[in-house]
Amino acid sequence: MTLSRRGFIKVGGAAMTLPLLGGTAFGQAEKLKIGFIYVGSINDNGYNYAHNQGRLYVEENLGDAVETVFVENVPEGPDCERVVRELAQQGCKLIFATSFGFGDSVIKVAPEFPDVAFEHATGYMKADNVGLYNARFYEGRAVCGVIAGHMSQTAKAGYIGSFPIPEVVMGINSFVLAARQVNPEFTITPVYISTWNDPAKEADAARAMIDQGIDIIAQHTDGPAALQVAADRGIVGGFGQGADMSAFAPDTQLTAIIDHWGPHYLASAKAVLEGTWAPGDTWEGLKEDVVQMGPYHSKVPADVVTAAEAMRTGQIDGSVHIFTGPINDHTGTERVAAGVTMTDAELLSMDWYVEGVIPPA
Repeated sequence: MTLSRRGFIKVGGAAMTLPLLGGTAFGQAEKLKIGFIYVGSINDNGYNYAHNQGRLYVEENLGDAVETVFVENVPEGPDCERVVRELAQQGCKLIFATSFGFGDSVIKVAPEFPDVAFEHATGYMKADNVGLYNARFYEGRAVCGVIAGHMSQTAKAGYIGSFPIPEVVMGINSFVLAARQVNPEFTITPVYISTWNDPAKEADAARAMIDQGIDIIAQHTDGPAALQVAADRGIVGGFGQGADMSAFAPDTQLTAIIDHWGPHYLASAKAVLEGTWAPGDTWEGLKEDVVQMGPYHSKVPADVVTAAEAMRTGQIDGSVHIFTGPINDHTGTERVAAGVTMTDAELLSMDWYVEGVIPPA
């Protein structure tokens, strides 16, 4: 991962005294300082950009009651521990660590600052002052899969992934399950680039996929490089990840999965201000508006939009769950029986591919 100079960027106004509404250690009688840690740049036009929009959402809604700071381009590893500790030492009473690989650092530092509320995105380790939050990205990928199943001329998609962790595997599986409901011959080939954001690697992976006859590209990486390659090569299309990336590939993005973190960040900040914060464990999606779909491109046919909307609204009202059996794995072995829906615990530990996925060599 390419690192840039890292610094704290502070935004805030005059202090504002708020009444304490709770008696926990997290009650605040003065301006609340909130820290955010990003694995990439806020200008990646994807995942980190979306988290930063959530930070700005908090400022817009709470004004002078809060001061926010952020550190971008923090690699997953020992450097994160230093950053987490520095944010706490600088007076942050609420800290959001926004990448999976930050978990070990948060768990190590949190006991040193029992009066600080920590929240870790997409993680799994909790503590007395460490909560978890996540988004059901797989719901958006099911919508994208419906579009791909209808529009691909080769019935072949590629998926550029960061790491083969459950969150990413789940997204690959959701995409191809939805696509194969439309076209049972549909396949998807994942490629992992071992980073969340490396435009050169993303672009190279996209080129290699297109050379192999793939005409739809999806991704679980942070930037628009793959979409730009897709646009240059004139394939059917791809999907924005984390944010609307249509500005970078206006004729190629078919829709986008948009991460809308603002409501969660606002609720957590209010809870700390009111003294009611507790280490929760939330996993919200389309229904809660934490996952949103971007506009459908005009070249997506009306009947395909209708089908995509059926998938989107079905997941919202609970009538559709993409991980309901029968589901076979990529070897043809049944993993989920007919009529059975996988539990959240099973999804969050998913380490196998469904039928239609061509595993990486």
